[in-house]
Amino acid sequence: MTPSTAPETQAGTPRPGVFCRVRGNLCVMRKRRDFLAAARARREGVPGMMVQGRDRRDGNPAIRVGFTCSKKVGNAVLRNRAKRRLRAVARDVLNGSGQLGWDYVLIGRAGQTVTRPYADLRDDLVHALRRLGRAS
Repeated sequence: MTPSTAPETQAGTPRPGVFCRVRGNLCVMRKRRDFLAAARARREGVPGMMVQGRDRRDGNPAIRVGFTCSKKVGNAVLRNRAKRRLRAVARDVLNGSGQLGWDYVLIGRAGQTVTRPYADLRDDLVHALRRLGRAS
């Protein structure tokens, strides 16, 4: 696999020239331009995280997801722990509740993402996805 080609996902094949890593059934975004495009789209704040979502409108049914945590979350250990928890929640929830053809960015919150119970994080993401989908 070369960086200019993307692997095939179960939800469909990514556009030619778009590189993303497949993790489970989700395509994980790595490019800054994808994160910036999601930042210009709708967002929904819930206690455990901030969720940004946008409909790509490119005809590709793959669900792409990105994760980020700023230094406000804490040191590198806490930021990595928060991102691991966000990845686990995304694997559990987005395959069933995510909309096909959408990009999602999950942003960790200081003092919440690491300490919030996992079940509450799942409920937060489900709630945010419902609100984002209703707004479209």
